[in-house]
Amino acid sequence: MPDSADPTPPPVPTPAANQSGDPSSMDLPPNVAAALACIPLIGGIIFYILEKRNGFVRFYAMQSIIFGGAWFLFNIVSMIIHVIFGSVPAIGVFLSVLWGLLAMLVHLAFLVIWIIATVKAFTNVRWEIPYIGPMASKQVDGAAA
Repeated sequence: MPDSADPTPPPVPTPAANQSGDPSSMDLPPNVAAALACIPLIGGIIFYILEKRNGFVRFYAMQSIIFGGAWFLFNIVSMIIHVIFGSVPAIGVFLSVLWGLLAMLVHLAFLVIWIIATVKAFTNVRWEIPYIGPMASKQVDGAAA
């Protein structure tokens, strides 16, 4: 019969090795602050300004600023292309609808990347979005030097 009074407590999880050991400037755990910083553009700006010590949060904030800026720029370019295609005689409607479908796929890709980044930040994993992550690392590491 197994002993029901096991004297050893369960192991306590340790923080991830890639999470900055620096304390946060705010009253939030670093993983929560980093996940909130992933809100494109606005969340990144707020947390980049407020967080002064934790490199993990600052990285996700800068990545969010760059990612949100790219998403915003895509929206502007997409609207311009949509108007141009819509004004083409005879095939304008077809081109406009085709561009709209392509733009929806790109927006879906942006949404998926945003969700992945938020989940990775919340689980204390430093994940670099391709092309954007290295730029964010360079900005954050350059600002600290």
